[in-house]
Amino acid sequence: MREFLDLDKRDRELLSLLEQNPEISQSDMAEKLKISQPSVSARIHKLKQKGALAHVVGMNLKKVNLYMAKVDAIASNTSSVLDIFKDCPYFLNGLIVSGRHNLCLFFIGEDIATLEAIVDGHLRNNPLVKSAEVSIVITPMKDLIMPLRMNFNNSNLPPCGNGCNCKDCHHHISNRCLGCPVTDSYNGKIWK
Repeated sequence: MREFLDLDKRDRELLSLLEQNPEISQSDMAEKLKISQPSVSARIHKLKQKGALAHVVGMNLKKVNLYMAKVDAIASNTSSVLDIFKDCPYFLNGLIVSGRHNLCLFFIGEDIATLEAIVDGHLRNNPLVKSAEVSIVITPMKDLIMPLRMNFNNSNLPPCGNGCNCKDCHHHISNRCLGCPVTDSYNGKIWK
């Protein structure tokens, strides 16, 4: 069961300072909040324990030259569909949602054609997926920091488990997909 997040005024001020400058020192926070540095340290520890404060290391998708796709899908088994992408370097995150669609997936890629190939080959062809609508994100309003999987073991087969080899894939053969970065068939630059 989730714990109710109980933040006081100082907690909110501390979080606001960290949001504005994640690299601010505890001493500087203490000075601005007019409390001691050990109090800042204790509050930071408490906020981390509650899950109210976490650090994410990743790429700023507002600044790097990559495309992001948002895919809204209707799936008969959302967990099974999410499991397909758990080790995929292109996969950023997936959300089980309510509404017309029950799944929202985010992918990153060097070109739009590769993102479309992922959707065509792994979602639209999947019997668990009734429909999949792709939207390419033009620009985020704020900085969007997302972790990208950069380190993985090379393999002959992509980790998606659909049994497809990039060398045999019509999207890859026709240069409409850069291939999976886990395989030697990958023709992109970011994961080389």
